[in-house]
Amino acid sequence: MTDEQLHYGEDYRFIPATSAASGVGVSVLPDLYCHTIQIVNICLVGRPDDRAFVLIDAGMPGSADDIISVVEQRFGEGSRPQAIILTHGHFDHVGAIVELVEHWNVPVYAHSAELPYLTGKVRYPEPDASVEGGFIAKISPFFPNEPIQLGNRVQPLPADGTVPHLPEFRWIHTPGHTPGHISLFRPRDAALIAGDAFVTVRQDSLYKVLIQQTEISGPPRYYTIDWDAARESVRKLAALLPSVAITGHGAPVSGEELREGLTKLARDFDRIAVPDYGKYVQ
Repeated sequence: MTDEQLHYGEDYRFIPATSAASGVGVSVLPDLYCHTIQIVNICLVGRPDDRAFVLIDAGMPGSADDIISVVEQRFGEGSRPQAIILTHGHFDHVGAIVELVEHWNVPVYAHSAELPYLTGKVRYPEPDASVEGGFIAKISPFFPNEPIQLGNRVQPLPADGTVPHLPEFRWIHTPGHTPGHISLFRPRDAALIAGDAFVTVRQDSLYKVLIQQTEISGPPRYYTIDWDAARESVRKLAALLPSVAITGHGAPVSGEELREGLTKLARDFDRIAVPDYGKYVQ
């Protein structure tokens, strides 16, 4: 497949949403960097002096120039990742993927169950505007939801749990938010990149998104389609006892704040995370 055939869904467009953290980057560990693009995080794994690194997720629609700038500021002019790993394919995690693939000419990896949404075959279930929650849930039907087309540029992650170009990390299937959602974990230092399996800001609260109030929460409610799977995914991640976590939304968390918050979320998931009503709530 040629680059000319790579494209977004017809409903992809710039979303005028932002937060206090937009444009802010945090060095969580020497080789783990989190940067906020409007309301979502990208993650760069690799030491700045090494120039060998991987990008996790691809930001909001229209953010390619910002992401390239962040990469070049950290790794040097003209630098490019060895690969892009996608935790899942929602619009706010693949918003710049086509431009980035064309600019860098690098492979993209995702879980095999996520590939239909990334190769133009299937659109995600509609977001649930009726779900218990705030303003963002109400406007979620306006978010891009059609499948994007990456063709043969996207490949399935290796079935053995290894992560291309990140030999110390393992990918973990954490479905619920989407069928092929993954998280990444490094046993050596218990570093976790969680995607949207859980987040550290309540995504259904416009106020908390704007001010980025830290609160370990379940996956974004309006987009989560399988709450039983989401519960098991959180329990799986809590059992790893991560020391630091970068999530798709909200500030990185570490230490006791992370372990206590994640343990509480796993224990009280139905009360904290599962909405009282909504079309995907059993």
